[in-house]
Amino acid sequence: MRNGARARFAALVAVALATSALIAGCGGGGSSPATDSSSQQASSSSGSGGPRPTVFAAASLTKVFPMIDPNAKFTFGGSDALQMQIQQGAPADVFAAASPKQPAALYAKKLVDKPVEFATNRLVLVVPRNNPAHITSVKDVTKPGVKLVICQAAVPCGDYARKAFENLGITRAAMKRVVSQTTDVTQTVAQVATGQADAGFAYITDAKAAGGRVHAIELPSQAKPDTKDYIAIVRSGRDQTAAQAFVKKVLSPAGQAMLQGAGFGKP
Repeated sequence: MRNGARARFAALVAVALATSALIAGCGGGGSSPATDSSSQQASSSSGSGGPRPTVFAAASLTKVFPMIDPNAKFTFGGSDALQMQIQQGAPADVFAAASPKQPAALYAKKLVDKPVEFATNRLVLVVPRNNPAHITSVKDVTKPGVKLVICQAAVPCGDYARKAFENLGITRAAMKRVVSQTTDVTQTVAQVATGQADAGFAYITDAKAAGGRVHAIELPSQAKPDTKDYIAIVRSGRDQTAAQAFVKKVLSPAGQAMLQGAGFGKP
């Protein structure tokens, strides 16, 4: 009896195992692992988004460049500081500056390919939204008690501000009112927006990006410096193909439309 019961139980187990194997072989569970694997590969491929260049770019490009290429890796800052980092061997594929000077200096040292102008900008006077010092024109920054903030001289926005002072003949009077010199234009706008200064000199693009926290006052035509943005491929960059693709996007009709939508002018 016991041996017979064991035999019957073994037979039942064998039938159950055979049935399970048959069902699996018909595709009930066998197709799922392949589908999951395929989905993971597709997700991984789409997540990579293609080439990812490392881009060193002027602070004024902080908002628009990620719109042009969301996959790129960005480092934003003052053009002079970025130039110095590239000279010291920082791993960059592309350099975009708010002035022709820094890319030209790197080109002279054969560290970048020939720079290309990709946009223009416009220097403006920015004041806090409530404008407590009641500044209405650039000449008002020379009044006693006015707190003025500008970029450092080596930074394009600081160089442009000093050129504007020179063009208007107010250099000495304006520099007396400077209470802070920043390392990039976004810091200048931030200090004005938070009331740390009564006025500052920045690009129209940064004034626009501040979203109403500052008010922009146009400079007279004779004061306006020639503000141009240049881009160049770094010769020591690790991914030249990605660098070329990024520059192509910036110069493309779509890239130019995004730049102009952000307040930049045509090159």
